[in-house]
Amino acid sequence: SRLLAGNYNLIEETEKFIAEFHDAEAGLIFNSGYDANIALLGCVPQRSDIIIYDKLSHASIRDGIRLSFAQSFSFIHNDLTDLAKKLSSSRKVRKANIFVVTESVFSMDGDTAPLEQISELCEKYHAFLIVDEAHATGVVGKKGEGLVQDLQLQKKCFARVHTFGKGCGVHGAIILGSKNLTDYLLNFAHSFIYTTALPEVSIAALRASYYLFPLMHKERQHLKNIIYQFQATKSGFTILKSNTPIQVVILPGNEIVKQLAENMQQHGLDVRAILYPTVPKGTERLRVVLHSFNTFDEVNRLIELL
Repeated sequence: SRLLAGNYNLIEETEKFIAEFHDAEAGLIFNSGYDANIALLGCVPQRSDIIIYDKLSHASIRDGIRLSFAQSFSFIHNDLTDLAKKLSSSRKVRKANIFVVTESVFSMDGDTAPLEQISELCEKYHAFLIVDEAHATGVVGKKGEGLVQDLQLQKKCFARVHTFGKGCGVHGAIILGSKNLTDYLLNFAHSFIYTTALPEVSIAALRASYYLFPLMHKERQHLKNIIYQFQATKSGFTILKSNTPIQVVILPGNEIVKQLAENMQQHGLDVRAILYPTVPKGTERLRVVLHSFNTFDEVNRLIELL
């Protein structure tokens, strides 16, 4: 455990380095995005508090909320009217801290949250905004800094979670916020206290990725180009609108989507089936994750197979 013998200079220096990159006061590294979300949501909101979260939030967010003693309510995905309604009714509860939780890029639909409007609602109702940036890290923004900073909302957030297993291609996650928040988590977050620290080789790889991805302007532009190429596909299937690397083809029924995914894989394309109950029945899907190393020819082959 880092609180016993597992702490070292490189991990503390990297926390400071990443916090500065993301324009945050402080950061605390966790072993995974799952550990970070269950820590943040499981121990910060208290019994008298209220958590309002997007209905399509990741399982790690919902598991963290279940560990909390706070009341919780979901709002319809990206629906500002429903969020305002929940905030208004929650604000009538005296002495309640209200936490609003969303993702910047949603992992199963590839769409983005209307963060500017959500931030305005949080200000209006004196709520604390928490944003999971897992699928935006390294990809969204001029330097891959994420959607929050791209919209200049970093000072409006109570906490941000950046995970490193997607765009960074390494291991772990960081919770960004005030020094008070990271000090509190250091003392009360079970998924930080009661686990072994990431080894130095993991932190060195993480630091290297944070040196690298801010310079990858050509790669991010290429990503945008192949996203546009795929979005222009004309097929008999429903392709969800997404300007992120996560592209979704809806194919109702577990069996048909498994068959098509297997066919793609046999043709050398690593496309995965997402099945019920991971997504609601009738919205089973192919999940295509585009990378900067994918070529226009590969995307054309994917379109032809569809």
